[in-house]
Amino acid sequence: MQIEIWSDIACPWCYIGRRRFETALAEFEHRDQVEIIWRSFQLDPNAPREFNGSIYEMLAKKYGMSREKSEAMHAHVTELAAQEGLEYNFDIAHPVNSFDAHRLLHFALHHGVQSEMKERIQRGYFTEGVVVSDYDTLVRLATEVGLDAEETRAMLASDQYAAEVRADIQRARMFGIQGVPFFAVDEKYGVSGAQPAEVFKQTFERAWADAHPLIQVVGADGNICDDESCTV
Repeated sequence: MQIEIWSDIACPWCYIGRRRFETALAEFEHRDQVEIIWRSFQLDPNAPREFNGSIYEMLAKKYGMSREKSEAMHAHVTELAAQEGLEYNFDIAHPVNSFDAHRLLHFALHHGVQSEMKERIQRGYFTEGVVVSDYDTLVRLATEVGLDAEETRAMLASDQYAAEVRADIQRARMFGIQGVPFFAVDEKYGVSGAQPAEVFKQTFERAWADAHPLIQVVGADGNICDDESCTV
């Protein structure tokens, strides 16, 4: 079973959704046969590479609300994140452009550590306040999950994996995805948003059942046999 997950680095619901997804996956009987692919998505492709202001003021301006309301919204999300074991520190967050971080995730996929890289970048952004558009920072985070520093730096200095990031975003459009997180299971079932773990579990079970229907054979004696046993 293949699960594609579209998310953005700076999306707080994406990190919460990830934890709920992982909770459900841990309880899924066939979890060892699940392939997870992280897909790129940018909520704000025009975000600057450098931002020195407050995330509260930035979102207040973007959505036409007061700073107080912006702070209250972030406080609510912080509480929900804590329920999933996550620590959000929006006071030190840097809402910068995430394109290069997404390129790094494709580089990590090539080296078999994409999920680890995604986790490290998300924790860096939401908990530690790192600037995920800064090359030195991305190289440091990459080495922490086992990637080579010089290879990572060379990749970031080029346009490598830019096409892959854009292809992910285009694929999202083909699926009709307008917000993240979005989880596509076997290109057949979709879960939109940071849904409760139970929703993910139900989706896993249904997708698995569809992909592995019970094979029934009528035996010579007329009994119905499935793949492991027969009825009497």
